[in-house]
Amino acid sequence: MREFINEFKNFAMRGNVIDLAVGVVIGAAFGKIVSSLVNNIIMPPLGLLLGGVDFSNFFINLSTKHVETLQEAQAANVPVIAYGAFLNTVIEFLIISFAVFLVVKQINRLMPAAKPAPEPRLCPYCRQPVADDAVRCPHCTSMLEK
Repeated sequence: MREFINEFKNFAMRGNVIDLAVGVVIGAAFGKIVSSLVNNIIMPPLGLLLGGVDFSNFFINLSTKHVETLQEAQAANVPVIAYGAFLNTVIEFLIISFAVFLVVKQINRLMPAAKPAPEPRLCPYCRQPVADDAVRCPHCTSMLEK
């Protein structure tokens, strides 16, 4: 059991795991910011442009009981399909995806370009790649010049 605990401790304290944990926490906080942006800033003007529509209140009632709002349906445990909330979530996803795309694009721009792999040495007889220090081709067994 002690070995298992030590193995877990070594795993948990690796740099990549800690970096991942920090990324998850920051990602969750970023998700809350984007949710607020969508629900409080983007959707109200969009709803106003579409005639005062509140997207978060769009739903399909699946029962015979009449309800006016999504909150009323949820309070009465009426089964509904809340497609307005789904629309908000899709918009949040698009915004988060776009933000991540912009961040990754900037990081890639700042990173130095990877050097291209050197051209492999080819056997002059069979044209197969061989190690740089090889004296015989492993494919056709021909003697190679250095």
